[in-house]
Formats: sequence, structure tokens, C-alpha cells
Amino acid sequence: MNKKFLYNILLASFFLLSIVFISCDDTITNSDIDNINIPSKNVSFAKYIQPVFNVKCATSGCHDDITMASGYSLTTWSNAVIPGIVDPFSVETSSLVWRIEAIGAPIMPPIGPKPPLTLNQIKGIKTWISEGAENN
Repeated sequence: MNKKFLYNILLASFFLLSIVFISCDDTITNSDIDNINIPSKNVSFAKYIQPVFNVKCATSGCHDDITMASGYSLTTWSNAVIPGIVDPFSVETSSLVWRIEAIGAPIMPPIGPKPPLTLNQIKGIKTWISEGAENN
């Protein structure tokens, strides 16, 4: 094989690998998450709620596994569903709902550089809780 052929093979391989790595960016942004419509029933934690928690709550350096603001992480279902914070089937007693709706406490996430939860996200979280806060 000649040097030009090997050079062309290496160049083509680099190009293809670059495309693969660029197209594999699975970062979800605030804009992405705000454009997802959470259904009014059968709300999947994995499909709808966890992505909201990841973008709006955990990635802000607040409710991640390291920072754990107020001793609370929202990085997994088992971290999120803690009695008193998320009470399955009971929106009224879930303090997470009080915080995201600013009922007797400052709103979460706090007003700042990141956009707040949308009405659809709040309704989706409440529906997920009222449906049992399942790990689905």
C-alpha cells in the first residue's frame, strides 16, 4: 500500500469518527426539556420526570448526589421518593409539590439563571405522584 492510500484511509476514518462523536451528544438542555409535552395520564418517571429533575434540579449543582441541597438528591427514583417529600398517591402531602408551587415555602427551583419549571412540568410531576410515583 502506498502512503497516499493510507493517508486517505486515516483521513476518512477520522472524518467518520468525528461524525459519530458529534452526533452522539445526548445532552438535554432547558429548551429541549421545556418543549417536551408531559401527558395528562400514565406519566412515566424515566421518560418525563427524571429528565426534568436532571435538567432543572440536579444539574444546577443543587440536588445532585454530591451537593444534595437540603440533604436531598433528585438523581434517581429512589432518591426522589422519600416519605414526606414525595408521598405516592398524595399530591397534598408531598412537600416537593409545595416547593415547586411555592406553597408556604420559596419556589424551587429558585428564580435565577435557569428557567423555572413550566406549568406542564408541574402538572406532570403532580400527575406522576397522584398515579403512585412509580419507578416506570
